[in-house]
Amino acid sequence: MQFRSIGKDVTIYPLARIICPEEISIGNNVIIDDFVFLYGKGGITIGDFVHISHFSSVSGGSGLVIGDFATISSGVRICTGNDDYSGMGMTNPTIPKRYRSVTRGSIHIGKHVIIGANSVILPNVEIGEGVAIGACSLVKGNCYPWKIYAGCPVGVIAIRESSNILKMEKKLRDESFIDTTPSR
Repeated sequence: MQFRSIGKDVTIYPLARIICPEEISIGNNVIIDDFVFLYGKGGITIGDFVHISHFSSVSGGSGLVIGDFATISSGVRICTGNDDYSGMGMTNPTIPKRYRSVTRGSIHIGKHVIIGANSVILPNVEIGEGVAIGACSLVKGNCYPWKIYAGCPVGVIAIRESSNILKMEKKLRDESFIDTTPSR
């Protein structure tokens, strides 16, 4: 599989399914579990120290950026494209484009974000640094840094403490045995 770029210490388990790998950049110290589906069309950039857990998927054909230290938990659906359900068009890819109404847009997931199991992220969303998304949540709008969100659709339920996480990041990066230089 030929990626746009791939860093060091990357583990992609053999049952992960990756479409358009030439449009995907992967940083260092990344794990992509079995049964993950990545549709790279439109571009995917995965930062350093990222884990994408089993049964998660990225689809839709628009761009995705996942920041350093992010966690995508089991069963998360990241949709950079979505049919319009309002009746403005017919739905599903078997219908000619002229009869459909599809929203496409990039998604940006910031550093230190954790997205809980079975959550859904819709197009045109920015999830700020340090955000935690509770399990089974629906994200259809921007999420602001260092807050905890949950629900369907999500709302803020708490503030997430940042200082300890950022101190640990600095300590990890300062350790001499960690090389975060990509082998591109």
